[in-house]
Amino acid sequence: MSDAAALARSLATMQAASTQQALSVAMLRQSAAADRGVVTLLEQGAEQAKAALPAGQGQQVDRIA
Repeated sequence: MSDAAALARSLATMQAASTQQALSVAMLRQSAAADRGVVTLLEQGAEQAKAALPAGQGQQVDRIA
């Protein structure tokens, strides 16, 4: 009987580990999607800020000259 109980515990542990790994992957995917959303918002904000500047401003400047 102890062999069956040990086998059952082992299977339950493996199932729990599999579930935990699946949840971790799902959380990483959500985090990556959120990060992509933040990057998109920042890029849009930068483009809007450039569009609002007067002509000639917002360009790169040669600091050596």
